[in-house]
Amino acid sequence: MPSMLAVLILAAGRSTRMGRSKPLLPHGTATGQTFVSHLVQVVRTAGISDIYVIGRPDDTELRAEVEKVAATFIQNPRPDEGQLSSLQAGLSAAEDVAGGGLTAVMVMPADVPLLGVRSVDRLLAAAGASTATILRATHGGRHGHPVIFKRPMFAELHAADPAVGARAVVHADPARVEDVEVEDAGVTIDVDTPDDYVRAFGRPPGPVRNDRR
Repeated sequence: MPSMLAVLILAAGRSTRMGRSKPLLPHGTATGQTFVSHLVQVVRTAGISDIYVIGRPDDTELRAEVEKVAATFIQNPRPDEGQLSSLQAGLSAAEDVAGGGLTAVMVMPADVPLLGVRSVDRLLAAAGASTATILRATHGGRHGHPVIFKRPMFAELHAADPAVGARAVVHADPARVEDVEVEDAGVTIDVDTPDDYVRAFGRPPGPVRNDRR
């Protein structure tokens, strides 16, 4: 594993297609977890303690949920510019905390609720053994999340156009990208709509909880 790695969970979207906050959807277990609390638990179980969830400045419910699981909530001042703007806000926050010691970030959206610990472990092990500066989880040859960006990529990520996204950085030079095949199909499954949720968990998400404030 890179010596000082932070996790960035991107959660500043409007969840328009879902019709309600995706990070706060119930995870489908009996534990009362949400998507975001599940992801925090997964990466923490994998041994990562620096966990940042990037959300909209006015998302008080998400902030409360993040604080409840002892992660760090970061405001994205430009949330409508897309996921890269959240990545940039989270990267800046992680660099501010770590100074020059930050060696890599692991990036994932908040809507990959089937991500498992073994996939994170596999990606971390590959990053520690590889000279690649970008590593992305794949399953069955399909690209998914998380993606690890090592320190040499930080300047490019900061300079990238949010309208294009981090994809431009990933695709700029295939030689610096390593695909890490994992057994877990969850790395490729995004839950964006109510139908996606039913396919993932076998039932609809149920009523919105109003006790998170």
